[in-house]
Amino acid sequence: MRAITTRAALGLLIAAGTLTASPAAATPTDPQTRRVLDQAVTAGGIPGILAEIRQGGRRWLHTAGVADTETGRKRQAGHRFRIGSATKAFVATVMLQLVAEGKMDLADPVDKWLPGLVRGNGHDGAAISVRQLLNHTSGIFDYLQDQEAVNRHPAPTPRQLVEVAMAHPPALQPGQGWQYSQTNYALVGMIIERATGGTLTDEISKRITRPLGLTGTYLPRGADTKIRGPHSRHYSKLHLPEPNAKIYDLTELNPSPFWAAGGMISTVGDLNRFFGALLSGRLLPPKVQREMFTTVPTKDWVPNAAYGLGVSSVKLSCGRTVWGMGGAIFGSWSYAYGSREGRHLVAINVNADWAGGPWKDPIGIFTDVLEVEYC
Repeated sequence: MRAITTRAALGLLIAAGTLTASPAAATPTDPQTRRVLDQAVTAGGIPGILAEIRQGGRRWLHTAGVADTETGRKRQAGHRFRIGSATKAFVATVMLQLVAEGKMDLADPVDKWLPGLVRGNGHDGAAISVRQLLNHTSGIFDYLQDQEAVNRHPAPTPRQLVEVAMAHPPALQPGQGWQYSQTNYALVGMIIERATGGTLTDEISKRITRPLGLTGTYLPRGADTKIRGPHSRHYSKLHLPEPNAKIYDLTELNPSPFWAAGGMISTVGDLNRFFGALLSGRLLPPKVQREMFTTVPTKDWVPNAAYGLGVSSVKLSCGRTVWGMGGAIFGSWSYAYGSREGRHLVAINVNADWAGGPWKDPIGIFTDVLEVEYC
């Protein structure tokens, strides 16, 4: 692991961005979008940003800053990055395909698939449904809230992650509110593996990434710390709020604690292709897709957001609503949202887990881009 200082990182930032468009594009994307992306580097102090915007048959790419603060290497369209909780949209899609195939029901209790696992300190797997896992209304404790217990396992298994959660009381009773919990998706991943007899990695590949040609997208197996293929470095302040907090290179990261909740790797192009297919109805039949996009109110999460089954909606200042999912993991924040029919899509990644200047975190940058693109 390499450590670099904030001063060194800022000294290597490149203010000028690059824009490419498909031959079908008569004009470039909104200059205000480019301005926000460039300012994320010059004013926000992040190493680099990468965005792809699709509208109809047009496609634009914009990059600013660098992929590597030591070499000054620029970010490229095909760069892969860790997508954090955007993983949940892929996992939920697999689960809903199983529902559509009649292999399970959203009303199934967790105990039907994982008998006796969700027990202890007030948790009861017989009283929690698959739907409540998917939309975070289960109340199950989030294992990442006990980082010390998670870290006792060099490469924690999904069962061990759930056991960490079971050592704590639930955040709320099932169906009595909303609480974001990574444990929900560890359980969803385990149920998928139980129902299919395959691995979650293989099911995502077989059902989503191979059919859609998402060549830069995959869920790593086990404790594989590498990012396969071209990628930027991932820089982290370990979520410390101090402006001068030390910066670490966490490109090589053990994804075991994140798995079905946030362990996937992708590209901006692949994220747009995935969400374009999902929003336009190419991955799920209409009845099941309606279930995915039926939302519940959120609490202490993304501003103006509601949560469905692995996806979320964000209402913008002009009244328009966009759909997709975002994700944060050490050294990488991503957003992928689109219009409900999937014709106008935006995917963005910053290779850092902080933002300064006018933004308190990367969500502010992403929201500003969405406001320009859709309002």
